[in-house]
Amino acid sequence: MSNAQKKGRELTFSILKYNPSKKDSKPEFVEFKIEETAGMTLFIALNIIREKIDADLAFDFVCRAGICGSCGMVVNGKPLLACRTLTADYPDGKIQLMPMPAFELIRDLSVNTGKWMDAMSVRVESWIHINEVHDIAKLEEKVDPDVADETFELDRCIECGLCVSSCATALMRPDFVGPAGLNRIARFHVDPHDNRTDEDYYELIGDDNGIFGCMSLMACEDHCPKELPLQEKIAYLRRKMVSLK
Repeated sequence: MSNAQKKGRELTFSILKYNPSKKDSKPEFVEFKIEETAGMTLFIALNIIREKIDADLAFDFVCRAGICGSCGMVVNGKPLLACRTLTADYPDGKIQLMPMPAFELIRDLSVNTGKWMDAMSVRVESWIHINEVHDIAKLEEKVDPDVADETFELDRCIECGLCVSSCATALMRPDFVGPAGLNRIARFHVDPHDNRTDEDYYELIGDDNGIFGCMSLMACEDHCPKELPLQEKIAYLRRKMVSLK
């Protein structure tokens, strides 16, 4: 086999670069061309670009295994995790990368999902509410395995932000709690350790910035890398909240 035959195809990346902290910086797409390798992911490609072409390129990553949720970005118009997205999925070899909307832009492809998630956690009071002083000397109450499994299933959210950046309501309404927030509410609603009532949850999400703002377009569930049952749980919460109106 000749060297020409062994050589991988050429990939063309068009990446939005912008640093909002610099007054003279303006959003612009910058084009990069690299050679594709077997099993290449966007994470690998971005590291090659940063190491060999543009050391100033900013993007986020930690685990490289689709667990931490750090490398979310918009790929050819679709929110995805860079570490789980193969360049082979793009037959024409042309890939456009943009930062996820709905989050504060740090620079280039890097956004502050942590700030949004922290605010959401406080807003939905993301902690167990009990009506008595907890005695740590006592054993925890037993939980039915099916209920525990349902709670753990919703706890698999990695807070990557893909569901938020794909949500039309979240993009139009900055105060919308978002599918990640509604999933968090659903998680505590099924947890028998939490003593909150439906009325308590209504006070948190019973408006257009909460459960009634969801338009049920299913983009959140379509883009969730963990395939969480977001629409099922949102519909469940909506039925509960409607019964209280």
